[in-house]
Amino acid sequence: MTVSAAEQEKTGLGNYFIANYPQFSFWNNSYLPEARAALDSAPRLGVPLGLYLHIPFCRKRCKFCYFRVYTDKNANDISVYLDAITKEVELLSKTACVGGRALDYVYFGGGTPSYLSATQLDALMTRLREIMPWDAAREVTFECEPGTLQKHKLEMLRKHGVTRLSLGVENFKPEILQYNGRAHLEDEIYRAFGWARELGFAQINIDLIAGMVGEDWDNWKECITKTIKLDPDCVTIYQMELPYNTEFSKALREKDGATRTSLDVVQPAVADAPAMEVADWPTKRAWTRYAFDELVKAGYDVSSATTVVKSKTKTKFVYREALWRGADMFGTGVASFGHVNGVHIQNVDTWETYIAKLDAGELPVGRAFPTTERDRLIREVVLLLKTGHLDVGYFRDKYGVDVRDTFRPAFEKLEREGWLNVKGESVDCTPDGLIQIDRHLPVFFDPQYISARYT
Repeated sequence: MTVSAAEQEKTGLGNYFIANYPQFSFWNNSYLPEARAALDSAPRLGVPLGLYLHIPFCRKRCKFCYFRVYTDKNANDISVYLDAITKEVELLSKTACVGGRALDYVYFGGGTPSYLSATQLDALMTRLREIMPWDAAREVTFECEPGTLQKHKLEMLRKHGVTRLSLGVENFKPEILQYNGRAHLEDEIYRAFGWARELGFAQINIDLIAGMVGEDWDNWKECITKTIKLDPDCVTIYQMELPYNTEFSKALREKDGATRTSLDVVQPAVADAPAMEVADWPTKRAWTRYAFDELVKAGYDVSSATTVVKSKTKTKFVYREALWRGADMFGTGVASFGHVNGVHIQNVDTWETYIAKLDAGELPVGRAFPTTERDRLIREVVLLLKTGHLDVGYFRDKYGVDVRDTFRPAFEKLEREGWLNVKGESVDCTPDGLIQIDRHLPVFFDPQYISARYT
């Protein structure tokens, strides 16, 4: 039986996008001694240090969300958590791996950091800045859900040095937002964006998702038109995937059995609404390509497989650019990921264990993976390919290898198939190759990491 390309590319269960290497499924608690040794060692020369803070609270859980988030915590719970994450930052600030380094970047992610009140944010950021100041950081990013914002809350973020505001817009159509479990409304997008512009944030990003349940071509085009009219500094477009622990994925397994992997329809939790088709990968790539083309016409530059910016020279995403080039980062908060002195580290992934460890004065490290120099080389190659460009000289200077030779079979394969071009000192994705680069990155993986589950 012949299976069409479209049939092979239905949206199935599992992670599609590559965010790290080696995959998280290889990290485990047997490497905790290596994690502790990395934290207790002086930093490598010239490596910047960043801080990620996971704020896991949300008004609602999106049905495609796979992060550790909570929608049932009261004010006392939140206070306990904020005390715990502050304790964690304080413990980390005293480790040898800091080595006197100032923070290069800070990222408040979630969850929904903007779920916190202005009073809570003021207290948290005041305490954090006393422990690890970020006045000299190149970037301080704060993720927001539009419906949780008030002007005075945004004023508080400006007061504490937030330079990059990221609004989780995802879509503009109320029905699609509701089908997919989003809590905000279209009017709240415009209101929040207007306040942010008025207050003069250095960079405003908005997130969109190509392929939310219920999406179609007409609405997607309208979303892009509305985005261009807003005129943000940066637009990030994700193609929706269905990791194993989302509500959509759970509903699929319960409906069709655990062995099924392709998703054709999902019944939205809206009374009397019809079942919504989930777009396949070729359709999601077509939507992303359309968005990029329209945004480029409007004056944007493509800066990665997911991102366009008003100006590559003025609009940076330091968190991404530093992390993808091997920067150290403290990942704080429940289930958070970090990287220190060549060791990948993840915190424990339950609320109770996270709080208990910090109450006992212990760092809440749950699992780790010590990388080799080759692991780090491959990690940078695959992640930087997501920017659409590799500089051969950069890798020669940092790792002492010519990546064109080290990965010749992989480059030749992708060039032959039309996904990238290797010319002189540059490796560049073609436009079609960039849109779908994640599906091709495993060709660079070492054999023991190929075909393994991502998480």
